[in-house]
Amino acid sequence: MSSNPIHVRRSPSFRPHSIPAAPSRFLLPCVGVLCLPLPAVLGDAATNAVVLQKQVVVGSLDLSREQIVPSLGASAYAVSSARIDDQIQGANSPFNQVLLRTPSVAQDSYGQVHLRGEHANLQYRINDVLLPEGLGGFGQELDTRFVDQMQVIAGTLPAQFGFRTAGVIDIHTRSGAYLNGGEVGVHGGSHDSYRPGVEYGGSSGNLNYYVTGSYTHTGLGLENPTSSANALHDVSDQFRGFAYFSYVLDDTSRLSWIVSGSAADFQIPNVPGQSAAVDPAGTPFPLGGIAIDSTRLNENQSEDNAYAVLAYQKSADRFGLQVAGFVRSSGIRFRPDRSGDLYFDRVAAQVERRLLSAGLQLDSSYELTDRHTLRAGAMFIAEHTSLDSVTSVFPLDMAGHATGSAFDLSESNRKTGSLGGVYLQDEWHPWKRVTLNIGGRLDVADTGLTEWQLSPRANLVWEATASTTAHLGYARYFTPPSLDRIRTESLAGFANTSNAPEIPTSSPVRAERMHSVDFGITQKLLPGLSVGVDTYGKWSRNQLDDGYFGPTLIPAPFNFREGRIYGVEGTVDFNFDGFSCFGNVAWSRGQGRELTSGEFLFSAADAALLRDHWTALDHDQRVTASAGAAYGWNHTRFFVDALYGSGLRRDLELPGGGSIPNGATVPQYITVNLGVEQRVPLAQKRELRFRLETVNLADATYVLRDGTGIGVNAAQYGARFGVFGSASLHF
Repeated sequence: MSSNPIHVRRSPSFRPHSIPAAPSRFLLPCVGVLCLPLPAVLGDAATNAVVLQKQVVVGSLDLSREQIVPSLGASAYAVSSARIDDQIQGANSPFNQVLLRTPSVAQDSYGQVHLRGEHANLQYRINDVLLPEGLGGFGQELDTRFVDQMQVIAGTLPAQFGFRTAGVIDIHTRSGAYLNGGEVGVHGGSHDSYRPGVEYGGSSGNLNYYVTGSYTHTGLGLENPTSSANALHDVSDQFRGFAYFSYVLDDTSRLSWIVSGSAADFQIPNVPGQSAAVDPAGTPFPLGGIAIDSTRLNENQSEDNAYAVLAYQKSADRFGLQVAGFVRSSGIRFRPDRSGDLYFDRVAAQVERRLLSAGLQLDSSYELTDRHTLRAGAMFIAEHTSLDSVTSVFPLDMAGHATGSAFDLSESNRKTGSLGGVYLQDEWHPWKRVTLNIGGRLDVADTGLTEWQLSPRANLVWEATASTTAHLGYARYFTPPSLDRIRTESLAGFANTSNAPEIPTSSPVRAERMHSVDFGITQKLLPGLSVGVDTYGKWSRNQLDDGYFGPTLIPAPFNFREGRIYGVEGTVDFNFDGFSCFGNVAWSRGQGRELTSGEFLFSAADAALLRDHWTALDHDQRVTASAGAAYGWNHTRFFVDALYGSGLRRDLELPGGGSIPNGATVPQYITVNLGVEQRVPLAQKRELRFRLETVNLADATYVLRDGTGIGVNAAQYGARFGVFGSASLHF
């Protein structure tokens, strides 16, 4: 294998697996801080001629898999399971909370996060296989518990990464090869929350296995739409399960199987004191003269997700290969309070959406010479979506007055689409400390429109000294819209009703085409202390964005004709003698101009303003920061962390009437969290662990959204002060 200088900023407490000492006939190549024994010669001489230790074989295959799809030249921030344990709520925390403690990740409502100023556009990979997109719901489908190592990869991505390019969440799961036992425990506390969970891993012969499952109940399923400590009608129940099986065929190949499923029910929280909708004359809409209390509304949403991956990996001599097939099913059902929604919003919609996808992914690498490593691959995904809706509306005359009682409009839509891409790249070492990775990919998307693009990629990495690394990159990106989010309802059917849009136009949503540049430096100042600075810029045509429009909490996409996002981020990590800490701070700016699709989602006034002015994106947060520290003493560990946001966008109300979309921000906020863990060793290597934690220690009242802004239809406040505890047995 060639030596790959990968630009990686390691998080504190990054702990590789414990690998048995290797006999002298093995070499010890290293990537970052992960050193694994490899056979001196793989391939024909290594297949079954030498019986290798089980962990050595698995470690060798893990490292070989990394060499097939490395993050060459991109900015990668690594998070270990030990780092996760040192954050508030540890492995019991929602997955988005782990991401919020990495650079340039801004917090939003409904569990959303934004990396480097982009709306969603993240791809998730599990053991280097793409996880197909699901429907965008409220639930955190991924369970933090199964994460062993994770990288957040951003910047100018190598050619193997396509379609969703704001960043890559690359997760390597726990494996039975390194476990011979498990954990059972319960976590709970404020907001009527409790979460029992179990995990177990081990091996039998050549088979390694890991399984985990959990159930979550909470009285704060979604963000509170008011500033009160407790939300009304906000109960959520969530189930998650995950299993990973790996069978070693010989010393150079294995089969892996991943299967996962989740289901969640959410109550939509209520807002006290809402007023009834009225027509232009101030007359309530005809509902038989009833008056409805907004605290007694009963809207609900249910979600389910399931996916399975089967992968084959081969690593022999200078060649590496991984082929994977995957399937995914996802569904969302929104159930309105028909009378209540009509009373307050003039419209009520029952919506059921389903998405089924299947695909194939191939990645390969070949070390052509000591200076050149070629990598090539392909991916194809086929998708089918369905949408069934029943929308209740009032008939209106030209003046906006109701001319009769509410009636139902039913609609059923089916769509089929596909994504395909191929790539080729060369990792070239022209000089000892310089790596140039040059390549490109060809992508084709059919999401209603058939579009394609050839995208060049180039990254230069220079190891200036043993402690200083710089990288510079350029990437062209092609990002098609998510098939499941494209709105297909008939606008003509809503003419002369209370759900008629101001702009009866719906141009097709197009793929975003982006130029991206990135430059960064990392510096090791002292043993255990490293700092990094990274700058980036992105310029787009048909910039994609989405938001929550209308009566349901299901996002809808649209395009700006032009877009631009740029920013800078800084990181610091320190780890020494039981103490670890990290800090991240980022500044960014994101703007768009002129709508080119989804016009019916907007008011005529907003569309006119966007046509002539650069407008801040609704998820544009100027400053984002996170920090944390942990210290261990004997069997006790203390930890603290904090999150800061300068505020997402809101509309700017003008003194003379009217407003500027996204023209202002909600107030800045900071939350501090504190916790302690006590470990009690038992016989036979068993251990009890007890944790006590406080969230939002100062009980700060802060708003994530105030209900205004493009694609924002409700206010959401951050969680108030909470106390949580957990007890678990490790065996």
